[in-house]
Amino acid sequence: MNIRYILFICCGFIAGIHVSAEAQRKSVVQDKSINERLDKQVSELMANRVSPTQIISDELAVVKLNEFNELLTTENLMFPADELYNSNWDTIHVNPFIKAKIEFPDAYNIDCSSFIMPIDYEQIRITSKYGPRRRRMHRGIDLGLHVGDTVRAAFDGKVRIKSYERKGYGYYLVLRHPNGLETVYGHLSKFLVRENQIIRAGEPIALGGNTGRSTGSHLHFETRFLGKDINPAEIIDFENKTPYKDEYVFQNIKINGKNSNIYSTSENAVAVHRVKKGETLGLIARKYGTSVSELCRLNGISQTSTLSIGQPICFRAKPVTVKASPDTIPKEQPAKSDKIQTPEANTGHSSGKKIEVPVQTSSAENTSDGAVYHKIQSGDTLFLLSKKYGVSIQKLCEMNNIRQNMILKIGQKIRCS
Repeated sequence: MNIRYILFICCGFIAGIHVSAEAQRKSVVQDKSINERLDKQVSELMANRVSPTQIISDELAVVKLNEFNELLTTENLMFPADELYNSNWDTIHVNPFIKAKIEFPDAYNIDCSSFIMPIDYEQIRITSKYGPRRRRMHRGIDLGLHVGDTVRAAFDGKVRIKSYERKGYGYYLVLRHPNGLETVYGHLSKFLVRENQIIRAGEPIALGGNTGRSTGSHLHFETRFLGKDINPAEIIDFENKTPYKDEYVFQNIKINGKNSNIYSTSENAVAVHRVKKGETLGLIARKYGTSVSELCRLNGISQTSTLSIGQPICFRAKPVTVKASPDTIPKEQPAKSDKIQTPEANTGHSSGKKIEVPVQTSSAENTSDGAVYHKIQSGDTLFLLSKKYGVSIQKLCEMNNIRQNMILKIGQKIRCS
């Protein structure tokens, strides 16, 4: 009896221990489950907290970028093309470098995409083109208007000069633009802006007039780069009131691999030579492979005209073709040299001395597969090649794997068909 009682007590004690252990185990499992749920909830709360923070951070980054771009735009307007012009802010001379020597870049890309026509007319009337006159160079283009018509800024920029010139521009403005250009507006009747004022493209800046050296109401409009005038009609298609290209390339012409005292534009129109001491029409004609009669025709002068130092003499950038006479080159054989001798008949001298004149050879080459290649010469551009060979600029770029704003090198071969 005692043994059974003792065994019963022992079994009850063991069962109690087992039940207690099981309860403790369940409690631990329950606590673990609760902790896991708490950890998950905390993680979700943290995630919800981080997500809005990241969104706010991204939004702030966009705002800061926009603010930076606005500040950069404002700075470019406050100091337009400052590095290019070396901080030269002359408020007197139209050409800020008239008293200084300046080195032109070999090429410079000018963004013209934001251009606005300076006058509001459905049909633009050009009353006088850019080019030489009998006694002077006409450095801009004249656009017909009525006195009192609104004149607008062609690009974003800043007013550099607001002045009056009795024997020239009359009332006129000069604006400098972040793209490197400067525009001149002459023969105005009233100013609507002040000097050093920041202007946006298309904003009214003046009223048209007939002041200064003018024979009728019109706007004298100039485009200049580092003080040198560029024919506005080479940049702007006035008939359609839009730039020919969004990006215009200014090129500083080189002669025989050396910098010349001429400046030109990217289109093969007319280049300008500045007369140096001792130069004659004959010397200039020989230098650029043209004739005295052609120089006289382009510049409205005679062969006996006296040239002044610094006088602009216009000439065609590409040399003219000179045909050899039968006495100089036999018909049976091709010329071995690319130079021929001709009498110095066009220089105004009668010495009969022979001079060498470069002959322009054909620049097109055909291959066996029918492709046509053009060898780049001085003054050539993609625009000119597209016109010459009847192919688009985009197609030229695709065939030659080049960009539209790429600078072409003399002697480079470009496939044109």
